Amino acid sequence: MPSMSSYLRVMAAVATFQTAQSFTPPPPTVARNPLQRITSTLHSSPTDIKPPIDDVTSSYEPPEDAIILIKPAAMSRLVELKQKRDTDPKASVDPSSPLILRMGVRNGGCSGLSYVMDFSTADDIEEEDEVDNYENEGIQCVVDAKSLLYLYGLELDFSDELIGGGFKFFNPNAEENCGCGSSFGV
Repeated sequence: MPSMSSYLRVMAAVATFQTAQSFTPPPPTVARNPLQRITSTLHSSPTDIKPPIDDVTSSYEPPEDAIILIKPAAMSRLVELKQKRDTDPKASVDPSSPLILRMGVRNGGCSGLSYVMDFSTADDIEEEDEVDNYENEGIQCVVDAKSLLYLYGLELDFSDELIGGGFKFFNPNAEENCGCGSSFGV
């Protein structure tokens, strides 16, 4: 059994080590407003400013016969992306042309199949593709024939949460889903 003096030597060594490893933060800078230091370094650019979304999305009702049901939050985000595209001086797109959202399925992902979502052009729409037109919003949703079997009835939603935000897929055809939310199995 260790003696009391060896126990005290170990405790003194630990205390010395903890003192040597401690960190003293630098003194705070003087600011009248605590947010002054933060906000003085923040700047906004035109891409950071959300353009106003038309009243069209506030009265948006998803059609019942759509292949993919785009929920109001997702449609609002798509209209916002269209407005950014239309006001971008570098874009060479006619503002009156619709924003074409191509959705599909490819092999891969955690559960075997994964969702693919991208912007497209009118020239890329093929004869076999199914197209949902949202004329009031200026959006077209295109699904290729092979993916139609897996995506029919899919609900597309959007969340702006900090963790797990973005477009969300709710697929009634999926027998299993992955926790990542972007892959599924049938």
